[in-house]
Amino acid sequence: MVSKASVTRALRSIDTAVLESLFDSTPDTVFFVKNRDLQYVAVSSTLVERSGFECKSHLIGRTAKEVFGDSLGASFQEQDQRVVEDSEEIRDRLELHLYRGRTPGWCLTYKMPVRDSSGATVGLVGISRDLQQPEISDSVCSRLVMALERIQQGYAEPLRVDELARDVGLSRARFERHLRRIFGLTPGQLLAKTRLDVASSMLRDSEQVTISEVAHACGYSDHSAFSRHFKSVVGLTPTEFRQAVRRG
Repeated sequence: MVSKASVTRALRSIDTAVLESLFDSTPDTVFFVKNRDLQYVAVSSTLVERSGFECKSHLIGRTAKEVFGDSLGASFQEQDQRVVEDSEEIRDRLELHLYRGRTPGWCLTYKMPVRDSSGATVGLVGISRDLQQPEISDSVCSRLVMALERIQQGYAEPLRVDELARDVGLSRARFERHLRRIFGLTPGQLLAKTRLDVASSMLRDSEQVTISEVAHACGYSDHSAFSRHFKSVVGLTPTEFRQAVRRG
């Protein structure tokens, strides 16, 4: 029987070119790998088409700011810096990108740090997936971006759905309806997911942090409430999860 560890090692050894080829066949998804200097080292064909460059080699060695300019590019590059310098994972980030013909469109972006064998962050890998939601206006999407930023930055606070909706100028009903269309989640579920994403990263990467400290940092009232919720979603207690990812 093949062990989980051997499968993990095999997956890590996959050549970047294989991933490029895979994402070249998915035109609704941009794939990229960047080094510690935030320069592209691998990209999918979709990114080449949308950036206006002629071929992949013309993007290699450039930063997002050099590719997309001072407005969009500066925002993307700031994200890259947080991922590389702070080992921050970015998930489900709703943001404005450029589609074919450099027309604006909305995407969900995911970025993760890439570490070497010693655990040092040496770059990042990411994707941006198109949202096929033409019935949602740019104005509403912009408001949802503000709400998501509030969740992603303030997940440790006692956030209320009514307040989030009011702060971005939407009724609770419209706020919930649009989030369901994009993410398939209610605002409460999205907040819970954000908290659990952070908690799982802390449990995996911060060995010295106690379960109680993780609970507090992620907005849970106490250790017990956090453990119950974590197990109900993940299927393991925080301690069991930490042990499992260390074995992997």
